[in-house]
Amino acid sequence: MLLKEQFNMRSFLLIALLLASISSGAQQDSLAKDTSYWKKGGLLGLTFTQVSLNNWAAGGQNSMAINSMINLYANFKNEYVSFDNTLDMGYGLINQARLPWWEKADDKIDASSKFGKKANESLWYFSLLFNFKSQFMPGFDKTAIPMPQRKVISNFMAPGYFILALGVDYKPNDNFSLLIAPLTAKMTVVVSQILADAGAFGVDKAKTDASGNPIPGTGSQTRTELGSYLKFIYKFTVMKNITVVNKLDLFSNYLNHPENIDVNWDVLINMKVNKFISATLNTVVLYDHDINIARDPDEFGVPQRVGPVTQFKEVFSVGFNYKF
Repeated sequence: MLLKEQFNMRSFLLIALLLASISSGAQQDSLAKDTSYWKKGGLLGLTFTQVSLNNWAAGGQNSMAINSMINLYANFKNEYVSFDNTLDMGYGLINQARLPWWEKADDKIDASSKFGKKANESLWYFSLLFNFKSQFMPGFDKTAIPMPQRKVISNFMAPGYFILALGVDYKPNDNFSLLIAPLTAKMTVVVSQILADAGAFGVDKAKTDASGNPIPGTGSQTRTELGSYLKFIYKFTVMKNITVVNKLDLFSNYLNHPENIDVNWDVLINMKVNKFISATLNTVVLYDHDINIARDPDEFGVPQRVGPVTQFKEVFSVGFNYKF
């Protein structure tokens, strides 16, 4: 019970802090003097869903869900230099009547900065990009129902991904960007020693003793890769009040199976009803050859398998959205 209360309190405080920080930042930006070189703004979203059933013959479960989303950008551009900064964060919770606790439904931190110097009078820029991805809260193994028995399978900075990429960027306008970086360093960080010892997220697992038993504390907490990186961003308007943001990241490790391409494809669709009400659809397709996932046996008799597999996430929300 104490664990449930602590988890719920931490989660709701986190959402409240996110909303308060963005509100404060928006007010400060509105007071600051703008220039023609900077474009700043963002999208703040908060949705709540509740289902209540009583003697419902068709079946179902009572449930509640809350999701929050923040997308910020601050971009500088003049005749010779561009400097693009984005911060995307999301966090959501869901509670079903059969469970005495809230489950995490969405959890994302994605920060990126890209500096470019224009190459002569062309549309190409010599660019340097830094990207960071992680999450806020722990994730648990879904196979064990009682919360005290569930093991943590992820956490803040477990994993954390850092990318530093040097290359060229094609930017014909503010809505299109294609970064090609043949010199890229990618670091995976797993601060949890338990997860590091298990070899989670591609780090080297714990060493073993003479009997073949793992030695606690010997697993590597970092993994560094050198390779090539491609980042594609395309924003467009489908029709009035419907906008789409496409982000595609591809990475290949030069030194270890360069044919295995890490893929992260993120699509955000914003459908605006009025100034404060809109719907958002966010989908993410992820593939990383270094992440092993246990798949349950299927109805055709295929046993449980462990290995890399395409991951997919979809979050659809209708509620309060504020664009600034």
